[in-house]
Amino acid sequence: MSIPAAYTAVIIVWATTPLGVVWSGETIHPILAALLRMLMAAALGVLLLKWRGIHFPWHKQARRVYALSCIGVFGGMFCTYLAAHYLSSGVVSVMYGLTPIFSGLLAAFFLEDQDFGTRQWLATLISLVGLVLVCSSNLVITDYRAILLLLLGVILFSMSAVMVKRESNKAGGSDIHPFAVALGAIVMSIPAYSLAWLLMEHGELHAEQWGLRSILAIVYLAVFGSLVGFFSYFYVLRHLAASTVALITLITPVFAVAMGHIFNQEALEPPLIYGGLLVISGLLIYFWGGKLVKQV
Repeated sequence: MSIPAAYTAVIIVWATTPLGVVWSGETIHPILAALLRMLMAAALGVLLLKWRGIHFPWHKQARRVYALSCIGVFGGMFCTYLAAHYLSSGVVSVMYGLTPIFSGLLAAFFLEDQDFGTRQWLATLISLVGLVLVCSSNLVITDYRAILLLLLGVILFSMSAVMVKRESNKAGGSDIHPFAVALGAIVMSIPAYSLAWLLMEHGELHAEQWGLRSILAIVYLAVFGSLVGFFSYFYVLRHLAASTVALITLITPVFAVAMGHIFNQEALEPPLIYGGLLVISGLLIYFWGGKLVKQV
């Protein structure tokens, strides 16, 4: 797979995932939709690992890495699926655009080699102002609860990435293949999603209410969102500079908002647009503010 193709695949998958999450929960309970996605992704992941001959370790260190990854796969996605039922895909994509900043902030506390200085705090402040502006976009009281739930999901997703990186730096953690980490997290999340579905929906499928668009969205998220996107991301992360990979977080919210407007008739309200621009500005300062100051 060529690097440009992998880079393009990451952008497409990340930009379409918020819309897929929204569509999958239209006629299927959001948690059941997430569970079906993980079941399908796990089955495909097992076949893929066997086909590629990738080792799937199950020692103590590996299980710990999988469990930490599950914080994002279950905790982050659980909150996201519930919140996406009340929010537009554009809001979801802009919120997840803040992942690098939250990851950097959490890494400042958990990873000693991370530096979170004045420039990073300024970027965080600008992005949070943009987030507040996005949240002011004609929301009702239930949507504010959904925003808080989505924010919790983003924080859990970011925390998971930081904790996995810290654990992978230890002996026995760095030799685990990214596909194995993904599959381990997905497998561990299935019992949690099953329990949540039983508690919230008492195990009822309501299959007669399922729409074709929701079913296709689950299939798309399982194949592309959970497998193709993950492989492409780690492929470009291995072959490109971190600053180049970071551009993805600037590009995907723009495409996601545009696709939500085109394919889901989501309103492009000024607070969403201006708030999204502030979030992107904060990310620009976060990643490249230091170089700009040096050039000036």
